[in-house]
Amino acid sequence: MATLTKNDMPVLIDPLERHRFDEAALAEWLARTLPEAADGLRVMQFQGGMSNPTYRLTLRSGRRLVLRKKPPGQLLPKAHAVDREYRVMKALADTDVPTPEMIAYCDEPSVLGAEFFVMEYVDGRIIPAPAMDPVPRGDRRKLAFSLIDTLARIHLVDWKGVGLETFGRAENYLSRQVARWSNQYEQSKSDLPADFDYSSMDWLRDWLVAHCDVADESAITHGDYRLGNVVVHPDEPWIVAVLDWELSTIGHPLADLAYACLHYHLPRDLPGVEDLEAAGLPSEAEMLARYAEGTGRDGIAEWPVFLAFACFRYAAIVQGVAARAARGNASSASANAETDGHRARRVAEVGAAIARGATASS
Repeated sequence: MATLTKNDMPVLIDPLERHRFDEAALAEWLARTLPEAADGLRVMQFQGGMSNPTYRLTLRSGRRLVLRKKPPGQLLPKAHAVDREYRVMKALADTDVPTPEMIAYCDEPSVLGAEFFVMEYVDGRIIPAPAMDPVPRGDRRKLAFSLIDTLARIHLVDWKGVGLETFGRAENYLSRQVARWSNQYEQSKSDLPADFDYSSMDWLRDWLVAHCDVADESAITHGDYRLGNVVVHPDEPWIVAVLDWELSTIGHPLADLAYACLHYHLPRDLPGVEDLEAAGLPSEAEMLARYAEGTGRDGIAEWPVFLAFACFRYAAIVQGVAARAARGNASSASANAETDGHRARRVAEVGAAIARGATASS
């Protein structure tokens, strides 16, 4: 449910033409679980998310819910996994990881034309900017540490104990993820201009294939863990819900950590990239120390490898957004094939530079 905001309030619009659905059919289906939905509901779309279209449902009673569904059109294999989102959040309901309450899941395309699920709305702030504007400067360190503490809690969950034994393969996570995102990246190319420069991305992919043999660890991994994918308490600097679990699996926890710290390494010439320390946030070293303390680690091993992978995956995701924009089925009106394609290439260049630096120092 990552959204663009005005200050820290989610932007809601009437559903985009390509994302509209039969609201009466939804009310009828939802009434099987929530009888009060039979009286009708009001649908508004959250604007700004780049993956699964997300909507706020307001029942006549005033109760607010959230619906997440797959986007329309041709989709990449295994992408937009709303079923996984629902399953993992439901499994985390009785843990200390803050997640919304799950209401119901539907895999019948006849209802809305695609899979979807409904969950409770969590009141709070959405802060998409990594530099935390408009959070008061005095709260930013506390919020950054809350973000990293929440990640530590996710990784400490006994994933087998909460019923996620079949949620993912624990072994060879990094090599499998490199293969997966390489495949997604290659499939996106067919929708993008033929003159795009993929040289840095190709080099980074090959380097990761040669360097992804790291010691296995297993934990619930979120897959897209960052400030824009959590709900912040309405007044206090802490996390009240973690959202956007479509990339979650059982995997190496340091991949999540690297992704959460990626903004420290992004090039400043890209829109939205700011100096986090200058904005009042902790340094990356402080964030890593906080995570190590919270998870009982002595240190963070193979950090350049995980950072390079974070760049590669981020670039592949953004290139997928560019491809969906080119096809006309991106979830946000702000998606643009050319600008998103440029962002993907710049991040791949950063990942390649991190990889080359690691190779030179080894």
